[in-house]
Amino acid sequence: MGTFKKTQECATRESHMTCFIYGGETMRNIGYIRVSSEGQNSARQKDQLSHLGLDKIYEEVISGASMDRKELQELLKELQPGDTVYVTDLTRITRSTKDLFSLIEQFREKEALLVSLKDTWLNLSEDNPYSEFLLTVMAGVNQLERDLIRMRQKEGIAVAKKEGKYKGRMTRYTNSHEGLQHALELYDSGDMTVKRICSITKISKSTLYRAIEKRRNE
Repeated sequence: MGTFKKTQECATRESHMTCFIYGGETMRNIGYIRVSSEGQNSARQKDQLSHLGLDKIYEEVISGASMDRKELQELLKELQPGDTVYVTDLTRITRSTKDLFSLIEQFREKEALLVSLKDTWLNLSEDNPYSEFLLTVMAGVNQLERDLIRMRQKEGIAVAKKEGKYKGRMTRYTNSHEGLQHALELYDSGDMTVKRICSITKISKSTLYRAIEKRRNE
């Protein structure tokens, strides 16, 4: 990552706010606030972030189960090198371990930071052995969960075959599948990488590439 320089001009903007120059640009402090329903109050999150002197806050009312959230995607789109995004805890920005890894990768690619006030172990600002160790453990657990699911699926298929009930795997994606169509539309727009498209639509890269190739040959 690039280097950060503290500037007097930024330091005087807010008594509690420290600003830096990153590659000639002033880095921004950004907040992300999310509640799942209209009945929930975001005031507690706003209060916890209030002392950070945030330059901008993205706020939305939506489930955290999917990455396909308007304000989150807008935040990621506008993210600049040196920016720091603050959340009160990681569950506000994602409830999925898989999506968390995707977010961390995107932040690192853009040389930006993600800070959780609650989950202080997460440190993307520098090489941190403790943080890297926990991320590695989480990745291992996530992989174990996927392997166990596949194992149970194979066992279930074996039992179904033995009982004569297995009819084979159904084709998940067809030309009329909404998720695949949305992925193709995003691809055609040229505004997103394949990786980002697959993260939003939950379509695998191989499925998307097959659909693109099939369309070219039609």
